[in-house]
Amino acid sequence: MEFAKIFQSGGPFMYPILIVFALGIAITIERFLFLMRTNNRTQKIWSQLTPMLKANDYERAKAFTKEHKTPLAVILNYGFARQKPNVKRKKVEMAMEEGMMEALPSLEERTHYLATFANIATLLGLLGTIVGLIQAFTAVASADPADKANLLSASISVAMNTTAFGLIVAIPLLLTHSYLSTRTSKIVNSLEMATVKCLNLMDLDED
Repeated sequence: MEFAKIFQSGGPFMYPILIVFALGIAITIERFLFLMRTNNRTQKIWSQLTPMLKANDYERAKAFTKEHKTPLAVILNYGFARQKPNVKRKKVEMAMEEGMMEALPSLEERTHYLATFANIATLLGLLGTIVGLIQAFTAVASADPADKANLLSASISVAMNTTAFGLIVAIPLLLTHSYLSTRTSKIVNSLEMATVKCLNLMDLDED
């Protein structure tokens, strides 16, 4: 109930801040579930693919990765498509790098919006406070001198609620942005490690 009163007294800028927060939460949940699912699938696919690579069964490995649409499968499938007798390691490696460029956007998309939303929430809070202060001083100017001090302090208190709410929204969004960015970087590192392991298991010419 106390929060509802503060929210209502904060003015019209509280609503766009709330919308920004809702969008940020939606993106956070979607990205967290996607990254968690991608990490689990990456480990599963690699464990299934390793015996095929050790057996030099590249046709089966190619068919296996083609069936899956996870980032690791996409990356390795680019390399397997170049696999042939006496192929140079560099060509396969470059093909996998091309696959990495295709897979990365799906890992990184929408996460950057969280930092943007955090900045928007902060700015909306400040804007709401400034507008509230302007309205407060305008009202005080025509008020009874005896009531000016009480009216001004009450108006400033209400105006500051917008800034407080903006910061309450911005801080968690920045934290979740940092967490998701770190988690994404770990997945990218695991993909790069899997790519190197795959190249080492393949029978490729170095020169």
